[in-house]
Amino acid sequence: MLKVAFATSDRASANEHFGAASGFAVYAIDGEHARLVEVAEFSESAEPLTSARPAPMGEEAPQAGHDNNGRGGSGHSESRLATKIAALEGCAAVYCLAVGGSAARQLLARGIHPVRLDAAESIDALLVKLRAAIREGSVPWLTTAVHRARDSARFERMAAEGWEE
Repeated sequence: MLKVAFATSDRASANEHFGAASGFAVYAIDGEHARLVEVAEFSESAEPLTSARPAPMGEEAPQAGHDNNGRGGSGHSESRLATKIAALEGCAAVYCLAVGGSAARQLLARGIHPVRLDAAESIDALLVKLRAAIREGSVPWLTTAVHRARDSARFERMAAEGWEE
């Protein structure tokens, strides 16, 4: 499964600029399923307020904290970017309304593809599109990420099967 993040203020839509994002909703997806695996929220200084993993079905999910105005501050200091990029470790992509050049370069260097949206869009709708794209292999960056994820699990599968020299 791939991990994909969405810059969000409400956990329902991808509706924020990367550098000013007050939070990220991170989903694990494949061609058939999508599951929320983490929510990271930031204070005005871009320090993480929480990084919560959802509770199993039927249990109450941990609540993440909010700063005074529910937003993530403005500006693009390198330390703020570094904190946000670190929160996306292991993600194949991040969806946002805009992303600055410095942030885009740093994301790409970490193997995270920034996807710029023209307008806020429902995370559920984006997940439907992503699952279809995985099945169809119709988006080049996504196809590359799927192959990379499969290759990284190859050694784990080999070890589980056992092998001799």
